[in-house]
Amino acid sequence: MNRRAFLLAMLGSQGLMRSALAEESRAAQRGSKGAGNGDSVAFAPVVPGRRLVFPDDYGAHPDFRTEWWYVTGWLRLPDGTSIGFQSTFFRVRTGIGEDNPSAFAPRQLILAHAAIADPRLGRLRHDERIARAAFDRAGFTRGRTHVWIGDWVFEQTGDGYHVLIPRSESGGFAYELQFSTPDAPLLNGTGGFSAKAPDPRHASYYYSRPQLKVAGTVTLDGRALPVTGLAWLDHEWSSELLPSEAQGWDWTGINFDDGGALMAFRLRRQDGGPLWHAGTLRNGNQRNSDIHILMNNDLTLTPTREWASSRTGIRYPVQWQVRAGARTFDLAPLFDDQELDSRRSTGNVYWEGAVRAQETGRTVGKGYLELTGYDRRIWIG
Repeated sequence: MNRRAFLLAMLGSQGLMRSALAEESRAAQRGSKGAGNGDSVAFAPVVPGRRLVFPDDYGAHPDFRTEWWYVTGWLRLPDGTSIGFQSTFFRVRTGIGEDNPSAFAPRQLILAHAAIADPRLGRLRHDERIARAAFDRAGFTRGRTHVWIGDWVFEQTGDGYHVLIPRSESGGFAYELQFSTPDAPLLNGTGGFSAKAPDPRHASYYYSRPQLKVAGTVTLDGRALPVTGLAWLDHEWSSELLPSEAQGWDWTGINFDDGGALMAFRLRRQDGGPLWHAGTLRNGNQRNSDIHILMNNDLTLTPTREWASSRTGIRYPVQWQVRAGARTFDLAPLFDDQELDSRRSTGNVYWEGAVRAQETGRTVGKGYLELTGYDRRIWIG
């Protein structure tokens, strides 16, 4: 293929990828095994009892439908200002062109979201990308964390991680951050098998790495600033779509000041009522010796205040009370307007924001809160 033909094909790939995502969305609505062109794709199942194995499970699992690596955290600027950041890399097996030997077939897509939550600006700086996993333009690695799309990269480096977002086309920001942790992964659910509904088919493999120490550089409006902070990493993969009655989910990951951690989520029905709760609580500095797996009766997430977006009109519950076992926390946002519009990639609009956690009126930790499906049913499962 000559260079001009190659460039034309790459320029046209955005439309093909949008078609793949649209077909995946339609498959989500009808609950089919595969999508497009009459393909019948058998995605790898999530089954209870399968033991997570490291380092292999740090890497990609391309036989499954959906996978993401998600890192968020709080950073401190030199003047003492706290800001939040988010990097999410998705891998989607579309079910399209599985038997097509062409590298242009959109068998696997990579999508990425990056954001900075700056209270001085009062809204998110954010950007997004999408590309098929081909021509080294985007891809993933098995056996270790390494996923990229253009020059956006998230990868393992020894016992830690490295994220590079060297530029954003629309957000006026960039960052390069290093993460380190002495701790083993925190397995959510039963040994990493995370149920999402009473039917065990609706489940994912899921682990977290809380209390990641962060150091690096954030560039805002052309000015590079050194930062330090704490972050949270989630890695999750699945093949089953969300239960048909699920409208979306609410999730939080909190790093406590004493070294503990809380992951909690609920799936929500179309009427706003809870469908399923689950979480993991690690108390204090006990690391892996004091871990509590929280199920429906052990956990409640209750919204306490809403905020309405002036851009989309969507109302989000940005303040929450979380009861996790015998402990109760109140979550409050760093600022209200942390809405992320990803209609150019995943097709969803959601709220992804930095929050503080209080217990008995005292700030005890910081983390992130994710609110999805408040405009329409979220498609990505």
